[in-house]
Amino acid sequence: MKTTPEFTQTDVYVGNTEGYHTFRIPSLVVTASGTVLAFCEGRRNDRDDSGDIDLLLRRSEDGGQTWSPIQVVWNDPGNTCGNPCPVVDRYTGSVWLLMTHNLGQDLAPELHRGTAIGTRTVWVSQSKDDGRSWSKPVDITENTKKSSWTWYATGPGAGIQIDSGRLLIPCDHLLSTGQAFSHVVYSDDHGETWAIGGIVPDDQLNECEVVDLGDGKVLLNMRNHGQGEKSSWKRTRATSISKDGGMSWSSTSHDGTLVEPICQGSLRRVIESGKNRFLFSNPASKSTRENMTIRLSSDKCESWSHSRLLNSGWSGYSCLAQLSEGLIGCLYERGDHTPYERVTLARFNFEWVRGS
Repeated sequence: MKTTPEFTQTDVYVGNTEGYHTFRIPSLVVTASGTVLAFCEGRRNDRDDSGDIDLLLRRSEDGGQTWSPIQVVWNDPGNTCGNPCPVVDRYTGSVWLLMTHNLGQDLAPELHRGTAIGTRTVWVSQSKDDGRSWSKPVDITENTKKSSWTWYATGPGAGIQIDSGRLLIPCDHLLSTGQAFSHVVYSDDHGETWAIGGIVPDDQLNECEVVDLGDGKVLLNMRNHGQGEKSSWKRTRATSISKDGGMSWSSTSHDGTLVEPICQGSLRRVIESGKNRFLFSNPASKSTRENMTIRLSSDKCESWSHSRLLNSGWSGYSCLAQLSEGLIGCLYERGDHTPYERVTLARFNFEWVRGS
């Protein structure tokens, strides 16, 4: 029997409420027991990337239909706690949340150049109870950031666990020269310790998402700040392949179908009737953060057979997750006048993506 297309959406965070000016940088995962966790940054005073920023969470135990009150996972008054990138360990049930921190007075350009008073540091927290409570954040900068790196970002988006049990977190960093690189950090002991994995050899890359292709290879899909060797590659997503669990990466290729205005995007492997499918979301425009679009691949991201416009207006960052069998969630930024007025969860099935 043919399944009917399903689509609903609900605002999870709305700007100028709950004591926050703006909510940004959405992240979405589903725990081993099925609880949906929707993270974001709560920017108290303005929309800027620096300043007084808290890391927030709302939980849903009914597949994203209703939500708990806002929970502050990490708050360092006056300073910046952000870039949520959680990963679920399917063997232990723990959720590990990697994050970054900097002094609120340090502006992003200063952090990029390495001239700020402080620097970006890397932290991790653990939940053993489906996100109800979190351990005190632990500073793991020494093992996950090289001294020559200035700016650093975990995710944003979500990490993955590959078949070996390794946890992989997509990250990016800058050198004081202005060169930008994507890399991963990993854990082989279920989150107890973390280390730097492979670094993509080409520069002018930035925020990225990692996906297990299911054939022993891992793919990194990256925000592209450069032009590449061909002018046609400008404003298209860059990709790189690892054959050793993220310890090394190929030179970049470019996916001409995945156009972007230079913005974060989300990539996730999902299951449909026992088969691997791959979904990608981003503002599908070469000029403006608008036209949030969902794309579907059945051939390990080699091509994108179906595309569906999710939001034709202002749209920013996003994060995909499989909520249940046949139902997908996309937590994304949108607004009427800017892309950053609310964070919304769209819930849809494969039939909606295919337009069938």
